Amino acid sequence: MSGLMLTLALLVVSIAAAFLRVSLRSWTIAAAATLAAFTLFGSVSPGGLVLAWALFAVVAAPLNHAPWRRNYITKPVLKTYKKLAPTLSDTESIALEAGTVGWEGELFAGKPDFRKLLKQPRPELSTEEQAFMDGPVDELCSMIDDWDITHNRADLPPEMWQFIKDNRFFGMIIPKQYGGLEFSALAHSLVLQKLASKSAVVGSTVSVPNSLGPAELLLHYGTEEQKNHYLPRLARGEDIPCFGLTGPTAGSDATSIPDEGIICRGEFNGEEVLGMRLNFDKRYITLAPVASVIGLAFQLKDPEGLIGDQEDIGISLALLPRDTKGMEIGRRHMPLNVPFHNGPIRGKDVFVPLDFLIGGQAMAGQGWRMLVECLSVGRSISLPSSAAGGSRAAALATGAYARIRKQFNMPIGRFEGIEEALARIGGYAYATTALTQSTAAAVDRGEKPSVPSAIAKYHATEMARKVASDTMDVHGGKGVILGPRNYAGRGWQGAPIAITVEGANIMTRSLMIFGQGAIRCHPYVLKELEALNMEEPRAQVKAFDKALFGHIGVAISNASRALVLGITGGRLASVPRDRNRRYYRAIARYSAALGFASDIAMLTLGGKLKFKEKLSARLGDVLSQLYILSAMLKRHADLGKPVADQPLLDWACQDAIDKIETAFREFIRNYPIRPVAFALRAVIFPVGSWAKAPTDRLGHKVAALLLSPNEARSRLCETVYAANVPNNPAGFMEAALPDIIRAEPVERKLLKAVRNGDITADPEDQLTQAVKAGIINDADMELLIKTRAATAEIIAVDDFDSEELMAGQAQEKPEQQPPVAA
Repeated sequence: MSGLMLTLALLVVSIAAAFLRVSLRSWTIAAAATLAAFTLFGSVSPGGLVLAWALFAVVAAPLNHAPWRRNYITKPVLKTYKKLAPTLSDTESIALEAGTVGWEGELFAGKPDFRKLLKQPRPELSTEEQAFMDGPVDELCSMIDDWDITHNRADLPPEMWQFIKDNRFFGMIIPKQYGGLEFSALAHSLVLQKLASKSAVVGSTVSVPNSLGPAELLLHYGTEEQKNHYLPRLARGEDIPCFGLTGPTAGSDATSIPDEGIICRGEFNGEEVLGMRLNFDKRYITLAPVASVIGLAFQLKDPEGLIGDQEDIGISLALLPRDTKGMEIGRRHMPLNVPFHNGPIRGKDVFVPLDFLIGGQAMAGQGWRMLVECLSVGRSISLPSSAAGGSRAAALATGAYARIRKQFNMPIGRFEGIEEALARIGGYAYATTALTQSTAAAVDRGEKPSVPSAIAKYHATEMARKVASDTMDVHGGKGVILGPRNYAGRGWQGAPIAITVEGANIMTRSLMIFGQGAIRCHPYVLKELEALNMEEPRAQVKAFDKALFGHIGVAISNASRALVLGITGGRLASVPRDRNRRYYRAIARYSAALGFASDIAMLTLGGKLKFKEKLSARLGDVLSQLYILSAMLKRHADLGKPVADQPLLDWACQDAIDKIETAFREFIRNYPIRPVAFALRAVIFPVGSWAKAPTDRLGHKVAALLLSPNEARSRLCETVYAANVPNNPAGFMEAALPDIIRAEPVERKLLKAVRNGDITADPEDQLTQAVKAGIINDADMELLIKTRAATAEIIAVDDFDSEELMAGQAQEKPEQQPPVAA
């Protein structure tokens, strides 16, 4: 019995040491102290004590003696590791080295320090940025007639192009010394959100010059001459940029681009110079049809050795003026009736000087590194912001419409089926907003968030797609019939565009999020891989030893933490003490489980894990939802933990936790090595899987928030352009909503009177009859006349003559212009 007690005591001490993540030396001291206590005060037999001390010495002595450990443990493991470790291509290595690690590293390590999260500065606009939002951004939104843009013109009107250029919308990321606005990433994001709330075409047009493209690349890598020439022109809109990467045979696999540049001598502007002869075929290039300066990615080769000994120099980037001889800007693509400028670029035997390379000859062959280093910044902002802006606009408009539109004499938003859709819209809009703010804040802190940018791109656009679907379901025919009154249809049509561009979502989820995260965010994996590339044997063994035993310690700790926190529901985790502590506990628990599952997968599958895309995707889902949970809690704390927002936060957090457990369950169920799967289940779900999707009661609370003006709804939709101006039907509806809500009790009086036979059911006569009968007064009648007219306009749809719909010739009828509510 005493021997069993000693065994249990050592086990508890070891689990506690692993849970607290103490050092190897501290565990050794604690275990030795436990043995000493049982030796002095226990009743364990002498033989049992001798055995216990002997086993302890066999384990502890070699582990704590570094020279012995390196020779007899680390070296053999290193040989095996070289065989099991995934082989990284040069392009993968560059991608891994390009980013930085922030909060996602805390999550992957399995013991997140929430003090670090909550101490991050609250993102705020400067006075200048806020003035821009309230001035030029609102003015630009007031100019937008999305039906005219998307159907009549398939373009922005000339005066809008000029306004965008005059107010330097294309220069948000360009420093003031070059004439740009030099805005923060937060301001950049919020501008795009507001524009996207009104028009996807305008939002895309503004986002591309401020995302991955010539301006961003020039800022980081351009020569001073290139910066001084191009950046002022780009900031003023004198030059419109585009960037050609994708081609017919190279999409997501951008490193396989077949386009070539051969270094040679040739004639340029009447002089013989050293340059490149380019042959390329690009497509899907946004702004190409109107671009005046074209960024180009291609494989640079030097067969004659004119600039060095290397023939295949690698991917390189160049800037070409539109009028470059031999380059052809093709006709426009038509992306799902969301007609932002997009089209092909081709070139045959296009000769340009070497100084057309971005960064000059010194940056030849560095194109892939340049792209991936900039991609994480641009991808953190452009598409996530557009998704957030569209989702927030959908929340505002769909909530209002569901309150105004009645069936069976009741607002459709009161039906439980509609409530379910409204809850998803509100919850996903809340999550997308927090996620987008988190990645923008990371950029403003100087990070290059390669993994969070992939998380934001994938999940923001996926949630926006679901929001667009639910929006269409709630609106029914109102959303289906296109025309000036339709504010939902184009968002539904264009949803697949964001899913596809800047890294297709299927690839992003199955290859990038966990593929990069497992190496980049893990506290030791990248260090182990780096040690493999060291040439000096002793230094290699020493570096690998440090990383290996650090890795082993973290793995044991994560197993302990996952098990203990799984049993206790996260109650032993160190978390902030507020009403949201259960969500912090969930993050602590599942981050440990993620670290444990990742280490087990890498240990048992080795390099094969790289090709188990479904398994990788599920672990990526866990990491993503942990990051989204953290972003939502941080934003809620930054706002002062408003009680009014709690239903939105609760719904979104519970949805994320349910998705985490679903991902873990599917990961375990499909794990190919079944004994390992059973062990994973025992540690991750020691008392079973208990997470559930948000309840109907909670969904009802979220839906109710969207159905009427209130503090939480205003905060959720604060970036939506909701001004009551012409060509903004959502703004007209929002202006009419308070009066329509105020009229509801009056409408109920009339309905009761009709049922009792006191007045006629004919809408034209019943108001006069009701006033005469004393059922309502004159003020009530005026209110009903006003709100019924507004409601009729809100639920109305457009119609056209057949000739008007031919080849984009439909013209807006004057009488179809939504009126401005008084």
